[in-house]
Amino acid sequence: MSEYFALVKWTRGKGEPYIDNQYSRGHVWEFDGGVSVPASSSPHVVPLPYSVAANVDPEEAFVASLSSCHMLFFLSIAAKKRYVVESYTDDAIGIMEKDQSGKISMTKVTLRPKVVFAGDRIPSREDLEKIHHMSHEQCFIANSVKTEVTTEINA
Repeated sequence: MSEYFALVKWTRGKGEPYIDNQYSRGHVWEFDGGVSVPASSSPHVVPLPYSVAANVDPEEAFVASLSSCHMLFFLSIAAKKRYVVESYTDDAIGIMEKDQSGKISMTKVTLRPKVVFAGDRIPSREDLEKIHHMSHEQCFIANSVKTEVTTEINA
């Protein structure tokens, strides 16, 4: 078993009455390695100026964590298969809407990885699909959520 920690900190702004619901949703995520990430509610959920558009919101972080997990397994599997990955870029997208029970949720995340390989060993389309399938099957985050997660391979 492994444990993971995040420290989430928010402080009411000077002069913000708070109880009128007009307060900043800007806050900070701190991680054990020392990284601090400015965070906020999404402007799609809480309008500006009470959200901070430049900050990461939980919905973006959810999409990024699925993409990152998939990528890390992809890189590991590709290396074991002796493919040299030059670069990996994923322009992932998440869809938030009402689910089957009528609750607003992240119903679908589409990973759209573009992988560039180096050297003489380049995987076929079929091999690439197999590696992505294995990556999805092994991703801890994808295994932890009910959201539909699909991969569209960008060649």
